[in-house]
Amino acid sequence: MNKKNITLSALASALIILSSCGTIFTKSHQTLYVKGEPGTQVYDKKKQVGDVGYDGTGTISVRKKLGHKSLTAVSLDGQRADFDLRNGFNGISALNIFVPIGFFVDLATGKISKYKNDMYELPKFAKPKTQEVHPPLLVEEVEEVEETPADYNRVSRDHAGQTDMERAVVRWFFDSDPRGARIFYRVISSVPAEVKNTNELYLMTTPFEETRSFNILGLTYENSRDVQIEIKVTKKGYEDQIKRYNVRQALDQQEISGFFDLIKKDY
Repeated sequence: MNKKNITLSALASALIILSSCGTIFTKSHQTLYVKGEPGTQVYDKKKQVGDVGYDGTGTISVRKKLGHKSLTAVSLDGQRADFDLRNGFNGISALNIFVPIGFFVDLATGKISKYKNDMYELPKFAKPKTQEVHPPLLVEEVEEVEETPADYNRVSRDHAGQTDMERAVVRWFFDSDPRGARIFYRVISSVPAEVKNTNELYLMTTPFEETRSFNILGLTYENSRDVQIEIKVTKKGYEDQIKRYNVRQALDQQEISGFFDLIKKDY
């Protein structure tokens, strides 16, 4: 290779290097801050360049351009509005005056410019129309519904026999030490309007085991939690003992049972 070709190659390489160095001081894009409705997206033509966060602020990265620059803001419901960026001279490009080729590169690519404002407030969009809610029409006359006999079928102390709970069969088992104690039971109701309280009734002596129904008039599964069976065990020379059992629990367990450890009286 002759000296002339070497010189041309070196000059070409130098121009490339100088042109690259000439653009070190400037960038092709500029970051700007925006304020607006949360969710708003910003477009430079068809390319999205940023959006607005939930706090109402956001950033956009815009390519620099000589002359007029217009962006488009698009709301969440699709409304569109254009806004302009104010352009100016990028002072740092003046450093490229020492590298003339770099200066002309910046001029050609638009890097020589800079948008004057760092913060832009996006256009405000019209609020979406809300559908009016009209109050329901009043009915002047309400047709009376004739009551049927079924409306009077609620179980009560005077109107029993409506459910099988009254005849629910469970296992009864009671024992004591010493044995031979007499067993009495009675119904204690917290809902006397539906289930009657009863007096004590004698069963037999311990040990007692039998499968039988409660035979509690007006008893339903719903009111059984408010009804108790009281069992009292007595034996001459020993203290009386009483235990109470929740009827709902007895129905669920299909059993009512207990053991009484009798204590002698201290005369």
